[in-house]
Amino acid sequence: MEIIETSIKGLLIIKPKVFADDRGYFFESYNETVFRDKGINVSFLQDNQSLSNSGVLRGLHFQAPPFDQGKLVRVITGAVLDIAVDIRKNSPTYGEYIAIELTEENKTMFYIPSGFAHGFVTLRDNTIFSYKCTNVYDKSSEGTILWNDSDLNINWNIENPILSEKDKLGTPFKHFTTPFE
Repeated sequence: MEIIETSIKGLLIIKPKVFADDRGYFFESYNETVFRDKGINVSFLQDNQSLSNSGVLRGLHFQAPPFDQGKLVRVITGAVLDIAVDIRKNSPTYGEYIAIELTEENKTMFYIPSGFAHGFVTLRDNTIFSYKCTNVYDKSSEGTILWNDSDLNINWNIENPILSEKDKLGTPFKHFTTPFE
């Protein structure tokens, strides 16, 4: 398993070693020992999975402390453009983001620690997105930043995504007060 640091401290790209032959493929999607050896010292408490058709955008979501979550995200089938925005107030990369394409073919995973808003847009129908969380979901701790905020200037490569009401009403970044130091 290869773990690659990004330009934003804490965000990691994880490329598993895939063993493929005429029967199919096998890879480890998570190994606690390998992650700990690479400095990812977290415990995952909840797994989530979603199914979306092409053009669905989910995000930008986060949970405030004490229910803040780190996430290990991946695509089982289909493809997404995955986005993580640094919302740690004292970070030199506050307000910056990393975008990465996760697909069933590349089997790449993305580790997003606490202190980031997260979202993705599906690039194919019947995309199954899976993620492990370091904390349980708590509705009262949930927050949403406006997905198309001009201050963040995220290139989602989509003009009219399919959005939930919650995502349509996200907080503009300039009015956002981060709960993370």
